[in-house]
Amino acid sequence: MEIILYLSIALIAIAFTVLVIFVSKTLKSVQATLDNVAGTMSGLEKQVQGITTETTELLHKTNLLANDIQQKSEKLNTVVNAVQGVGQSLQQLNRSVSNVSTSVSNGLDKNKEQISQVVQWSNAAMDIWQKWKVKKERSKTSTMN
Repeated sequence: MEIILYLSIALIAIAFTVLVIFVSKTLKSVQATLDNVAGTMSGLEKQVQGITTETTELLHKTNLLANDIQQKSEKLNTVVNAVQGVGQSLQQLNRSVSNVSTSVSNGLDKNKEQISQVVQWSNAAMDIWQKWKVKKERSKTSTMN
């Protein structure tokens, strides 16, 4: 019976040794995994810091760009207002020219008869003058002969 007791103790010792070996291997594997995770986390931390720096720079550039766009937009508004003023001036000029044309046209229509009479009197006066000139030349040629 004693032998069974010694064999049992030996078997327990062997089982405990095997258990310790497997637990040791498992802990080594877990240690390697944790080292891997720590390395990955360190790399991620560096990447996050880089992204944070780039994001800060990008935000700064975006703010500068927004300010530049706002300034240019205000300057462009001035140009648009000036062009609008020129357009209004041109419209007023067109209206004035149209009014003058209408006034001249109406004046011509009203004075059409008077203009016609002036033209007729002018034609008559020119005919008389030409006849007088021809008569004068005939009288000069007849006195010379």
